[in-house]
Amino acid sequence: MPDLLLELRSEEIPARMQRKAAGDLRKMLTDGLVEAGLTYEAAREYWTPRRLALDIRGLTARSKDIREEIKGPSTTAPEQAVQGFLRKAGLSSIAEAHVHSDAKKGDFYVAHIAKPGRAAEEIIAELVPGIIRNFPWPKSMRWGPASARPGSLRWVRPLQSIVCTFGPETEEPVVVDFEIDGIRAGNVTYGHRFHAPDPITVRRFDDYVSKLEVAKVVLDADRRKEIILHDARNIAFANGLDLIEDEGLLEEVSGLVEWPVVLMGEFERDFLSIPAEVIRLTIRANQKCFVTSRPTSSSDGEIGQSPLSNRFILVANIEATDGGKEIAYGNGKVVRARLSDALYFWRTDQADLPDLDQLGESATRFDLDLKKPLDQRMARLDHLNVTFHAKLGTQGQRVERIKRLASEIADALSKQPKFFDGKLLSADDLNTEQKYLRERARRASVLAKADLTTEVVGEFPELQGAMGRKYALLQGEHASVAAAIEEHYKPQGPSDRVPTDPVSVAVALADKLDTLTGFWAIDEKPTGSKDPFALRRAALGVVRILIENRIRLALTSVFATAFANFKGGADQSSDLLAFFHDRLKVYLRDLGARHDLIDAVITPQSDDLLQIVRRVEALGSLLDTDGGNNLLAGTKRAANILAAEEKKKTAVAETVEPALLREEAEKKLYAAVNQAEKEAGQAIQNEDFSAAMMALSVLREPVDSFFERVLVNDEDQAVRANRLALLARIRTATDQVADFSKIVG
Repeated sequence: MPDLLLELRSEEIPARMQRKAAGDLRKMLTDGLVEAGLTYEAAREYWTPRRLALDIRGLTARSKDIREEIKGPSTTAPEQAVQGFLRKAGLSSIAEAHVHSDAKKGDFYVAHIAKPGRAAEEIIAELVPGIIRNFPWPKSMRWGPASARPGSLRWVRPLQSIVCTFGPETEEPVVVDFEIDGIRAGNVTYGHRFHAPDPITVRRFDDYVSKLEVAKVVLDADRRKEIILHDARNIAFANGLDLIEDEGLLEEVSGLVEWPVVLMGEFERDFLSIPAEVIRLTIRANQKCFVTSRPTSSSDGEIGQSPLSNRFILVANIEATDGGKEIAYGNGKVVRARLSDALYFWRTDQADLPDLDQLGESATRFDLDLKKPLDQRMARLDHLNVTFHAKLGTQGQRVERIKRLASEIADALSKQPKFFDGKLLSADDLNTEQKYLRERARRASVLAKADLTTEVVGEFPELQGAMGRKYALLQGEHASVAAAIEEHYKPQGPSDRVPTDPVSVAVALADKLDTLTGFWAIDEKPTGSKDPFALRRAALGVVRILIENRIRLALTSVFATAFANFKGGADQSSDLLAFFHDRLKVYLRDLGARHDLIDAVITPQSDDLLQIVRRVEALGSLLDTDGGNNLLAGTKRAANILAAEEKKKTAVAETVEPALLREEAEKKLYAAVNQAEKEAGQAIQNEDFSAAMMALSVLREPVDSFFERVLVNDEDQAVRANRLALLARIRTATDQVADFSKIVG
């Protein structure tokens, strides 16, 4: 079967657009081919900085002939219906229709439509120009004299040539002939713009790839990545270094070159006094280069990594006659200039601010020490009234709210056995530890946003938090305070780790809960797929911090404090709690929990997320046993009978009267319910949900026996009401741990 080669070569395609554009081209063309009645065996897209290419294998040479019948209205139908039928069938008059008869429905019109198949070349020639004209580039441009005409071609950068060949492997392929804005499809492309500027005639995909390779173009982006990574590792190793790998940078650089040539540059060792993150980002952002580190031996003989070396890896797009010395030297000059700026930023951030004399009021408000650089930056953040959100005030006001909230959360955390068990603390020492936790949480909250006004973070916003931690350690802050400044942003995604230190936990929760309650207070909640303030991510972060750290926290109490911070804003604790329930369900389902078990244990008032998780775990363990499933069946049967009788307004006794229990099975069930209810209630009070489930599991046999031997609807109304009350006791006992009616099965 024939194969199709398509190449769209342009002046340049930005690296960030290449992969998606190639995928869009494949989808648009293959969808169009299928819609036109063609089939294909395989399709793969390729891209370089100057071209998008498609290799479509096994494409049918011609679409099938189509014969179909379109049933129309009755021959006695009104004219309006007849005209609608003609338009639908594409007939010019009713004389072109046929009349069919039906014994029941009588005579009616039918259109016999015959559409002959079309050659694939014809379909392709029709499809591709439309795809080019309507291509979904994020940004595009017009160019040349034709750009003055309305409706002229737009492309990401000037489109220079089109290759489109079609045919089977055993024959010479044909050029699919079409033209768009003066660019006619052909079989001629061009290789590397410097190394191979002459035209190249191609036939089909395989020789297209091989001829491009000779012309210094590696078409496959994944292969370019492999070449860059392999050569970068080798050149680093040859110089006694390790490459610090960066998948995002590798993807970007592979989209900047058609013929990757890996070289090494260097800068002065003095710049290594700058934090490694700053050096790495400076070199990455400005020169798209990789950094390296020097292997070092630790005291136990294992190989570790020092932060950085003063050598970096760059990727050129040409093979220079001098082996790349001038290219490496030129990149080194730019890197030195950028690192000089970074060094200036780093030193400036540790010096006194020029407007220090204006920061006294802010320093007093936040109990700041203006002899410390990071404290100065926090005072300036407040003094400048930097806006957080138009309706939610300034960053300084937000820090004030986070501080109050973190203090309350720290008090709650100080009562968590998780953070203090195993330390063998006396009562006095425990009180001291709890006091330190509260004080450090308040201090970390005050400094958490201070680095937003630093020079380094101004240049590299992605380093917020990380620089705050470094500056905090430099001015002698406690390690937990410094860590919290960086970690309070975590987790920033599903793969990001959660903070575990109690100070970091307190500030991270306060930061996220302030954001959530703030936007709830001004009624800026997520709607549908829109979530411009990433509130779902913030809520999921709270869920993960609480669950993965096994922390008990009554959210409604924290909500009350948080909403009180927004004067004039409505307290929407119930609605926000429901939002958290939804996020918790998503989180648990991703971990494999059954949705019905989650629904069975959550109530609108459930504000302790860890307790919900423990209930789900215990319920799941119970239902993994035969006894648990039999108990579920029995309790559901009891609930269904009771519900049916309640619907009919049958009398149900308020309490079970032992004197009215006649059958041995109902007496045993009554005793078992009393015992299970008591033991389950005690276990729940002790928050031992597994024990509560075990206490209920003993009901399995007496419940089964009751339904086998006892008739609930006894003729004696008093006995019937008593037995229904016994069923109500079963429901009450199980409802302590879960609503069994919501469990599937």
